Amino acid sequence: MSIAVKRVYEPAAKTDGYRVLIDRLWPRGLKKDDVLLDQWAKELAPSTALRQWFGHEPTRWDGFRHRYAAELDAASTHWRPLAEHAARHVVTLLYGARDEEHNNAVALKAYLENWLRTHGPR
Repeated sequence: MSIAVKRVYEPAAKTDGYRVLIDRLWPRGLKKDDVLLDQWAKELAPSTALRQWFGHEPTRWDGFRHRYAAELDAASTHWRPLAEHAARHVVTLLYGARDEEHNNAVALKAYLENWLRTHGPR
Protein backbone atom coordinates (compact mmCIF):
# COMPACT_ATOMS: atom_id res chain seq x y z
CA MET A 1 0.00 0.00 0.00
CA SER A 2 1.39 3.34 -1.00
CA ILE A 3 -0.50 6.60 -0.74
CA ALA A 4 1.43 9.85 -0.94
CA VAL A 5 0.31 13.44 -0.49
CA LYS A 6 1.70 16.33 -2.52
CA ARG A 7 0.86 19.94 -3.29
CA VAL A 8 -0.35 20.25 -6.86
CA TYR A 9 2.09 23.16 -7.31
CA GLU A 10 5.08 20.84 -6.87
CA PRO A 11 6.58 19.30 -10.01
CA ALA A 12 5.39 15.84 -11.00
CA ALA A 13 7.78 12.95 -10.44
CA LYS A 14 7.88 9.45 -11.91
CA THR A 15 7.57 8.10 -8.36
CA ASP A 16 4.16 9.79 -7.95
CA GLY A 17 2.38 6.94 -9.68
CA TYR A 18 -1.33 7.61 -10.20
CA ARG A 19 -1.89 11.33 -9.56
CA VAL A 20 -5.32 12.42 -8.30
CA LEU A 21 -6.39 16.00 -7.59
CA ILE A 22 -8.90 15.88 -4.74
CA ASP A 23 -9.94 19.52 -4.52
CA ARG A 24 -13.41 20.62 -5.55
CA LEU A 25 -12.04 23.89 -6.96
CA TRP A 26 -9.25 24.09 -9.52
CA PRO A 27 -6.03 25.40 -7.87
CA ARG A 28 -5.41 29.10 -8.35
CA GLY A 29 -2.80 30.19 -10.83
CA LEU A 30 -2.52 26.85 -12.64
CA LYS A 31 -3.62 26.09 -16.15
CA LYS A 32 -5.29 22.71 -16.58
CA ASP A 33 -2.90 21.84 -19.39
CA ASP A 34 0.10 22.48 -17.13
CA VAL A 35 -0.87 19.96 -14.43
CA LEU A 36 0.05 16.32 -14.93
CA LEU A 37 -2.70 14.25 -13.36
CA ASP A 38 -4.61 11.06 -14.03
CA GLN A 39 -7.86 12.05 -12.38
CA TRP A 40 -9.59 15.10 -10.95
CA ALA A 41 -11.78 13.56 -8.26
CA LYS A 42 -13.97 16.48 -7.22
CA GLU A 43 -16.38 14.03 -5.62
CA LEU A 44 -13.70 13.09 -3.06
CA ALA A 45 -13.30 16.67 -1.90
CA PRO A 46 -15.04 17.86 1.24
CA SER A 47 -18.41 19.49 0.67
CA THR A 48 -18.41 23.23 0.10
CA ALA A 49 -20.08 23.77 3.48
CA LEU A 50 -17.43 21.70 5.29
CA ARG A 51 -14.57 23.36 3.42
CA GLN A 52 -15.89 26.80 4.30
CA TRP A 53 -16.48 25.85 7.93
CA PHE A 54 -12.94 24.48 8.27
CA GLY A 55 -11.29 27.46 6.60
CA HIS A 56 -7.89 25.79 7.15
CA GLU A 57 -8.04 26.67 10.85
CA PRO A 58 -5.79 24.17 12.67
CA THR A 59 -8.00 24.49 15.78
CA ARG A 60 -10.84 22.93 13.76
CA TRP A 61 -8.72 20.07 12.39
CA ASP A 62 -10.14 17.28 14.57
CA GLY A 63 -13.70 18.36 13.83
CA PHE A 64 -12.91 18.62 10.14
CA ARG A 65 -11.45 15.11 9.99
CA HIS A 66 -14.46 13.66 11.80
CA ARG A 67 -16.99 15.45 9.56
CA TYR A 68 -15.02 14.67 6.40
CA ALA A 69 -14.88 10.98 7.36
CA ALA A 70 -18.68 11.01 7.73
CA GLU A 71 -18.96 12.47 4.22
CA LEU A 72 -16.59 9.82 2.89
CA ASP A 73 -18.54 7.04 4.62
CA ALA A 74 -21.50 8.05 2.46
CA ALA A 75 -19.43 8.18 -0.75
CA SER A 76 -17.69 4.80 -0.84
CA THR A 77 -18.48 4.28 -4.52
CA HIS A 78 -16.15 7.20 -5.25
CA TRP A 79 -13.17 6.41 -3.01
CA ARG A 80 -13.18 2.61 -2.91
CA PRO A 81 -11.75 2.17 -6.45
CA LEU A 82 -8.96 4.56 -5.53
CA ALA A 83 -8.24 2.67 -2.31
CA GLU A 84 -8.12 -0.62 -4.19
CA HIS A 85 -5.75 0.90 -6.74
CA ALA A 86 -3.56 2.15 -3.89
CA ALA A 87 -3.36 -1.37 -2.47
CA ARG A 88 -1.36 -2.43 -5.52
CA HIS A 89 0.13 0.77 -6.96
CA VAL A 90 1.46 4.14 -5.85
CA VAL A 91 -1.24 6.81 -5.61
CA THR A 92 -0.47 10.47 -4.98
CA LEU A 93 -3.24 12.67 -3.64
CA LEU A 94 -2.82 16.23 -4.92
CA TYR A 95 -4.13 19.29 -3.10
CA GLY A 96 -3.80 23.04 -3.42
CA ALA A 97 -3.85 24.24 0.20
CA ARG A 98 -0.80 25.96 1.67
CA ASP A 99 -1.00 24.12 4.98
CA GLU A 100 0.81 20.82 4.47
CA GLU A 101 -0.39 19.27 7.73
CA HIS A 102 -4.06 20.27 7.88
CA ASN A 103 -5.73 19.64 4.53
CA ASN A 104 -8.18 17.28 2.89
CA ALA A 105 -5.44 15.19 1.26
CA VAL A 106 -3.88 14.37 4.64
CA ALA A 107 -7.30 13.47 6.03
CA LEU A 108 -8.23 11.37 2.98
CA LYS A 109 -4.89 9.53 3.08
CA ALA A 110 -5.46 8.55 6.73
CA TYR A 111 -9.04 7.50 5.93
CA LEU A 112 -7.99 5.31 2.98
CA GLU A 113 -5.05 3.76 4.82
CA ASN A 114 -7.27 2.91 7.77
CA TRP A 115 -9.85 1.32 5.49
CA LEU A 116 -7.18 -0.72 3.71
CA ARG A 117 -5.71 -1.91 7.01
CA THR A 118 -9.08 -3.01 8.37
CA HIS A 119 -10.77 -4.27 5.20
CA GLY A 120 -8.03 -4.85 2.67
CA PRO A 121 -8.57 -4.73 -1.06
CA ARG A 122 -11.32 -6.84 -2.61
